[in-house]
Amino acid sequence: MTTQRIHNFNAGPSALPLAVLEEMQKSLLNYKGSGMSVMEISHRSHWFDEILEDTIIRIRRLLDLGPEFDVLFIQGGASLQFAMVPMNFLGQGDSADFVDTGTWSSKAIAEAKIQNKTVRVVASSKDRNYCYIPKSMAFDPQAAFVHLTSNNTIKGTQWHGFPDTGQVPIITDMSSDILSRPMDMTGIGMIYAGAQKNIGPAGVALVIIRKDLLERIPETLPTMLSYKTFAQNNSMFNTPPCFTIYAIQLVMTWLEDTCGGLDAVGKVNGEKARLLYEVIDQSTDFYTGTADKDSRSLMNVTFRLPDEGLEKRFVEEALKHEMGGLKGHKSVGGCRASIYNATTLYSVSVLADFMKHFEAKHG
Repeated sequence: MTTQRIHNFNAGPSALPLAVLEEMQKSLLNYKGSGMSVMEISHRSHWFDEILEDTIIRIRRLLDLGPEFDVLFIQGGASLQFAMVPMNFLGQGDSADFVDTGTWSSKAIAEAKIQNKTVRVVASSKDRNYCYIPKSMAFDPQAAFVHLTSNNTIKGTQWHGFPDTGQVPIITDMSSDILSRPMDMTGIGMIYAGAQKNIGPAGVALVIIRKDLLERIPETLPTMLSYKTFAQNNSMFNTPPCFTIYAIQLVMTWLEDTCGGLDAVGKVNGEKARLLYEVIDQSTDFYTGTADKDSRSLMNVTFRLPDEGLEKRFVEEALKHEMGGLKGHKSVGGCRASIYNATTLYSVSVLADFMKHFEAKHG
């Protein structure tokens, strides 16, 4: 291995912008003249107040959020959100519609069923091993919400536009494509996203929730499992994950000030994905994409080689060439390149060239 930084294609925890890492390094021992590390300052101090408020303001600007939304930070990752969503929004007699597009949506469905909530799976791509996003589905106009997983990191599929659900709010797990492109918030009731893929290090979930949904939450929930607790206390009922939120602040600053906002970010992400899918599509049966073309993810490019031996060799040789994180998820095998915001166009071009050379050598 090298003493320099590699091209990082890990699916999560994943790449962070170099400028963000350098800023964190600079403030690690003495944050803004406080004489303390940013990991040591009190969450009740003016230093952290400024971090939290600036982070929220920047998220609001990037997503063009109106005052009808609250921006929250909740520990436990997206996995806790799988349980909190039905716990907060499905009372007795209520039901919710879920679209099953693979591992993470399946886990969300399972968590609702564990609580004996009424769940309707209105569409699923399980019939073809989750290689596509369903096109046909009928939603219950009386449903409490519709749950979607916007991007499947494991199967390499992504919603490129959300369905029309009428007046039923959409609740979506956007862990792996949040802030990767401009977003229309029409119809969205809530977004949740584990930070460790596209917006920061592991340790918190970003939750964006429409205020009117808070009115549905029963008062009988445990304090730390109610969204009201976080909304009423600006995510500070207990000690929040201060360092993770600080890192998210720096990533939001990078997205705004260096990248130029989500329009520019979306264009770069589209170009990164195009480079890799072009190699796969021009391959002579050497690389095979695992997702249908119209459902392909712009964040997680998944593919197979002719046999597992070649896949193992591909991952090993790539690492020797300073490209890491290309092994597919343990549940499906194969190869995967996660190309989130912080993975540069240059890194992706290096991988695309390596893929071409590897095919020429072993194909």
